[in-house]
Amino acid sequence: MARLLQFGLLVVLPSGKPLEAQMRKAVESSTFAKRDVFAKIFLVVIQRVKSASVTVDSELISSIGKGLLVFAGVGKDDTEKEAETLVNKVLKAKFWPDENGAQWKKNVQDIEGEVLCVSQFTLFGKMKKGNKPDFHEAADATTARKLYDYFYNKMKVTYVPDRVKNGVFQAMMDVELKNDGPVGVNYRSEDAAVTIEIDTNLPKKEPKEPKQDQNGKKGKSKDGDDDAETGRTFEFTIPPELLA
Repeated sequence: MARLLQFGLLVVLPSGKPLEAQMRKAVESSTFAKRDVFAKIFLVVIQRVKSASVTVDSELISSIGKGLLVFAGVGKDDTEKEAETLVNKVLKAKFWPDENGAQWKKNVQDIEGEVLCVSQFTLFGKMKKGNKPDFHEAADATTARKLYDYFYNKMKVTYVPDRVKNGVFQAMMDVELKNDGPVGVNYRSEDAAVTIEIDTNLPKKEPKEPKQDQNGKKGKSKDGDDDAETGRTFEFTIPPELLA
């Protein structure tokens, strides 16, 4: 993560008083590995469909009727926690109207629909520089397969196994869909708020050698209290909109 103050946050102690200057300096100098938040991005694109299918080498692999087509990509350092977050989000996403025609009231479980999962690492493609997609934020094949399989199997056991279908990992697939709407939403596991622990204690300084007076006596060091704590450890939550 970038330095905390780059988020434009004013960190406040539980007492309600703003951090003193030295504590603010401690917070600003505290760095958090970028991968701890931004690289843990399990990404899905959810399509509401009337039907969808996956074919590989002219062979039909899977097909569904009314339900969701879910393209899923695994990011570096993703864990099973991110996968579980997205499984719950997919199954609870309200994409259908209710019996009275009110929109966005029912999820795929409510309508007893089906789910077709398709792995897609290219969701992490970026073209900030040049015209060639850069996929460096995607997980390596071994990690991606393990977590994608976990995602798919978790989807099956959380919902109804017979209603959850799969594509073929790392295969060149022909994916056909009849989009209903069209309706499509992308969701990232990082869209959940992140709680961070901050230690505001300043690093200890090396004690300064006391100066001698005219009689050769050494005075007291000005840094005699350097071992005392100047801050505390506390937690706060960064909302998802600041993590985009």
